[in-house]
Amino acid sequence: MLTEINLVLSPRDASDERYYKPLVAKYLKVNSDRITGIQILRRSIDARQRNIKMNMRFRVAYDETFPDIKLSDFTYQNVSDKKKVIVVGAGPAGLFAALRLIELGYCPIVLERGKSVEDRKKDLAAIHKNRLINPDSNYSFGEGGAGTFSDGKLYTRSKKRGNLKKILEVLHFHGAQEDILIDAHPHIGTDVLPKVIVRIRETIINSGGEVRFSTKVNHLLVKNDKISGVRIESGEEINAEAVILATGHSARDIYYLLDSQKIEVEAKSFAMGVRIEHSQKLIDQIQYHNPEGRGEYLPAASYSFVQQVDGRGVYSFCMCPGGVIVPAATGDQQQVVNGMSSSRRNTAFANSGMAVEILEEDLDDFKEYGALAGLKFQEDLEKLAFEKGGSDLTAPAQRMLDFVKGVSSSDLPISSYQPGLKSSAMHEWLPKHIGSRLQKGFKKFGEKSKGFLTNDAVILGVESRTSSPVRIPRDNKTLQHVRVSGLFPCGEGAGYAGGIVSAAMDGERCAEAFYNMKLE
Repeated sequence: MLTEINLVLSPRDASDERYYKPLVAKYLKVNSDRITGIQILRRSIDARQRNIKMNMRFRVAYDETFPDIKLSDFTYQNVSDKKKVIVVGAGPAGLFAALRLIELGYCPIVLERGKSVEDRKKDLAAIHKNRLINPDSNYSFGEGGAGTFSDGKLYTRSKKRGNLKKILEVLHFHGAQEDILIDAHPHIGTDVLPKVIVRIRETIINSGGEVRFSTKVNHLLVKNDKISGVRIESGEEINAEAVILATGHSARDIYYLLDSQKIEVEAKSFAMGVRIEHSQKLIDQIQYHNPEGRGEYLPAASYSFVQQVDGRGVYSFCMCPGGVIVPAATGDQQQVVNGMSSSRRNTAFANSGMAVEILEEDLDDFKEYGALAGLKFQEDLEKLAFEKGGSDLTAPAQRMLDFVKGVSSSDLPISSYQPGLKSSAMHEWLPKHIGSRLQKGFKKFGEKSKGFLTNDAVILGVESRTSSPVRIPRDNKTLQHVRVSGLFPCGEGAGYAGGIVSAAMDGERCAEAFYNMKLE
């Protein structure tokens, strides 16, 4: 018999089949020897109470052979002789757009300004060794986009925008862990993500598509409100049936390019703030309600906070349990921090972005820049943070409680941020509409989680790449630009996603929208 059951288990009992098999047998009222196979279908942690529970869903076979079930299987046809579609950007939106185009019978030409994952790692090493940033190959730019070197979180609130299950299966098909198909809050980890990205590239190329690295688009070929292709830095013009514009939101030059070509962009709300770092042990103690921490059978704990403060949202963002903070600038005179974690999430640190919502009325001093006001604000604050840190990627930093109290920190705790920290009175130089709301937000977070507001934690500046301050407007139905036919603004950079899976889903949607356009 083949059946599915739900059990609520202790973390130990959920950790291994030798523990949960007897419990499954007891639930089914059969002898363990009759069970021929057990598959975990779903796993989530319930940490709301002191007694931590694991919610498990199993597929169980007994008295018959356990069926051979393929978790993910995809076939990609050869499209080398099919019509071409340009995909600008090899982040999750671009790569999933390319894969979907192949499924639909079109040949993707992926143009990526940065380098391959393999070569990109060398440029990241140079950032830490020489404090030199390659403007086209860094933590934000290059194959896989910013997500390649992140925690690799794979959950999203925008499940209605696409097929989340398929995105996870495609990632698993290309080498991601089986656990991502099971866990309620899956993640891949920055040690596994590069391998997955390489395999996706291989699928595109083996199917007849193209992936060109170090290929920067500097002009869109538009005539009579219809796009016919792009021009790249070398001067080469590439023509295609359509262009899916899937650059990330750090590609600010794309916004300036569109603006210079009189292709409409518009301002949108976004968020900026700081990155905060606690010890992982403290976060485990808080989240698992245990002074001993997480113990042997629980993963590194995460958290999520959101609070309305003076009419704006203040919230945690991109929390990285057991992770590190990295320098994520993309150019000179920029100080930007971000976080990443390995698949095991096993460092002694827990970090998260802490961001404040920013609306158009917060940017009165930047009105002259029109739709690009948010970009100019980001650039100015990143430059200020660069100067406050000492102009060498050292991060300006302040102890958390000192920041809330408005006093300078005489010293700083140990941090995972390798370029180092410099004590800075961030409460004084962060814009008031950000700094004061963060102070109030931190107080609220400390009230919700006892021990979270502590001087053992440190904040680093600045977390400025949480979301795009610019949207490239598109038609809600056709997903094409509101004026330029054949141009599909896509993913996080266009303002329609936030995170790996929502960007991937938007990539698929844009490919399907192009396909539907050709059917009409």
